[in-house]
Amino acid sequence: MANKTTDRLRQGIGILQKIEDSVLIGLLLVMIGIAVLQILLRNLLGSGMNFGDELIRILVLWISLVGAMVASRNNSHINIDLVSRYLPGPVKKFSTVLVGIFTALVCAAMAYFSLNFVMLEKSEGIIAFSGVPAWVCESIIPLAFAVISFRYLLLSVTTLFNALKQKTP
Repeated sequence: MANKTTDRLRQGIGILQKIEDSVLIGLLLVMIGIAVLQILLRNLLGSGMNFGDELIRILVLWISLVGAMVASRNNSHINIDLVSRYLPGPVKKFSTVLVGIFTALVCAAMAYFSLNFVMLEKSEGIIAFSGVPAWVCESIIPLAFAVISFRYLLLSVTTLFNALKQKTP
């Protein structure tokens, strides 16, 4: 029974990861396409799309945050690893747990405050470009930080349980 549940969970996680990867690739292709189209329109017609530059800036935000979500999947973020390199095994695992919890807390705070920001933008009715509300463009911010926070919390818990499991005879 537990095997079926674990297999289904792994399959679900795999599907979510493929969706994440597909969204990231799709956003990148759209951004490149719009940038190339802007260049062609400016060179050939002397004018580009009115919203092209703003859309590209928003796509950079989305690509950055979806990329951060993808990187947090396997703890692949850039990190400063000066101290943990020289720590002995058990202390290194404890340090990994502490850093993971700290990262999860910071990202949870970012998710909370960015959600408040997005809700404020929605209530103000601010428009980003061409009638698109700013809150729609910014909605990736709280979502990405919430996902990253959750993943680092899971990383910390699994690292702690694995360390405790290895310690017991």
